[in-house]
Amino acid sequence: MAELTPLLKTEHLTMRFGGVVANDDISFTLQEMELRCLIGPNGAGKSTFFKSLTGQQTPTSGTIAFRGQPIAGKLPHEIARMGIGIKTQVPNVFNGLSVRENIWLAARRKATPNGLPKLVASVLDLIRLTSESERIVATLSHGQRQWVEIGMVLAAEPDLILLDEPAAGMTDEETLRTADIIRDINQSRAIVVVEHDMAFIRLIAKTVTVFHQGRVLIEDTVDKVLADQRVRDVYLGKKVAA
Repeated sequence: MAELTPLLKTEHLTMRFGGVVANDDISFTLQEMELRCLIGPNGAGKSTFFKSLTGQQTPTSGTIAFRGQPIAGKLPHEIARMGIGIKTQVPNVFNGLSVRENIWLAARRKATPNGLPKLVASVLDLIRLTSESERIVATLSHGQRQWVEIGMVLAAEPDLILLDEPAAGMTDEETLRTADIIRDINQSRAIVVVEHDMAFIRLIAKTVTVFHQGRVLIEDTVDKVLADQRVRDVYLGKKVAA
């Protein structure tokens, strides 16, 4: 039986900035509909990895394939059209417009005129903001603004969503709701989440990949990863045995 093509696959991905190796020989595989969490201390190479996946930078060597198609070196808008969406740490929203208008603007690039209202309504429902849809985004809480941006990414109907610290700065209640939103999104598409909050990771993760000094240190179930002494040492700043 032929092996299924992964949704996303990197092989020997390396990114150098002068003498600094930010990503070092990373081989990473993500399947269709998978939810993967990436963790690691600051400077571990997670953000560099994300930027290579989305075309913000071209890796020095190695390959990136999305459904078997090479994407390393493609422009960000080309990668987005192939079906990869990203939400950055800082919300990139239109503060002077309503929640609905923000989602509508993102959705109109993809949806047909007849399908646009249905898509907007479904996204508002998924991000739990239907009742707040006419509010101006600038008046929302930090967590709600983050959900609006998640909704704008969703409105483009990507097959893979990359979320960079989606729960950062949120209240406990907002964090729990964000976990619910991510689990619901994962019912229809794959997600990769970069996050530092271990409590949040436990809420959503099945498989976790740990970055350390630009390399993959360990990849396993969330319970095994968080119990691993090497991971504990990384977060405590201790030297990790090879």
